[in-house]
Amino acid sequence: MKRSRFGPRKVPMSRGSWKSSPSAATLKRRSTMKSRAKKPTVAEGSRYLAACRGEPCYLRVPGVCRRNPNDETVVPCHENSLAAGKGMGLKSNHARTVPGCFWCHIWLDQGSAPREKKQVTFSQAYLEWSPVRARKMGITEEVECSL
Repeated sequence: MKRSRFGPRKVPMSRGSWKSSPSAATLKRRSTMKSRAKKPTVAEGSRYLAACRGEPCYLRVPGVCRRNPNDETVVPCHENSLAAGKGMGLKSNHARTVPGCFWCHIWLDQGSAPREKKQVTFSQAYLEWSPVRARKMGITEEVECSL
């Protein structure tokens, strides 16, 4: 830490100085900070996750899925594309989930298949699952995201 020299202290500028109002750039920056988009709460996303409980696997990856009708390993599988909001350390929106068994979920998240094949498999499962989920959740008209 650097020592200051001995002597009289400098007095900070008073509030009534010549530049008392913030600049236009500062005001603009403050206004944009206030208008951030509201993040969905846990309760808003949990209803999409709850809709996946008790459902069969919709991914049905050939050679991977065991297709057990009473499979208790079915969990919500999130879409892994940047368009769905997925990023490093981020999950996509809970609305972009499909019920998938343990083995299909591993294949989707960590498998060595090409990204395009995973995206096509997820898209087909999502198109099949979205009307079922809408009926289950009581949604009459669901806003579809572009695939």
